[in-house]
Amino acid sequence: MNRDVETSFLSFVPIFSGLDEDTIDRIENLGIKQRFKKDSTILFEEESGSALFIIMEGKVKVSRVSSDGREVILTILNDSDFFGEMSILDGAVRSASITAMEDTEIFIIQRNDFLDLLQNHPDISIALLQELTQRLRAADTKIKSLSLKDAEGKVATVILQLADDIGKIRQGKVEIEKLPYQHDLANMAGTSRETISRTLHLFAKKGLVELEGSKLRIMNYEKFKEAYTG
Repeated sequence: MNRDVETSFLSFVPIFSGLDEDTIDRIENLGIKQRFKKDSTILFEEESGSALFIIMEGKVKVSRVSSDGREVILTILNDSDFFGEMSILDGAVRSASITAMEDTEIFIIQRNDFLDLLQNHPDISIALLQELTQRLRAADTKIKSLSLKDAEGKVATVILQLADDIGKIRQGKVEIEKLPYQHDLANMAGTSRETISRTLHLFAKKGLVELEGSKLRIMNYEKFKEAYTG
């Protein structure tokens, strides 16, 4: 993303995007910036929450541990996404762990400061509700897809989720520049690493995707989406 993360990153965060520059500047002065190395844990599931976290640059995974000890990746977040809002709003413990998938810089706003923002700027509250609603709808769609579809459909559901979250349109194709490792994709789809590898190559053989190192291109997004969500 071509932008100056040091001065204007908050303007790209959905819940702050409608604010004027003076307000953005005041919010930027409320928080602190912190860097996390790849594979380091930013938040632990079940710990108490007291801050909102905004990704300035980088990528993180949101995950939980299943009853049998397996990691289940719920979603992947990148530049301008935020997390930690649920614990701020309800005061409960963290519902998931957050781990850096690459070197990541985070902007942190403490709970009291964020609650003051919600009270003083109702438009932030409305934008937050809209964002949370979108996340709930996406989670509901994913749960239904993963519970009803076969292995091929499950992998397609995860690819489509990544395309929506971190994909970029290039010459009419949707490109996922850094596809997560296959074991991470398996944890997202609730399947095995071998199934991920086999299904990705099947998609490529059908001409639905192109694989180039860590890149994946969906050749015709609408056709791919129709084939696996219809």
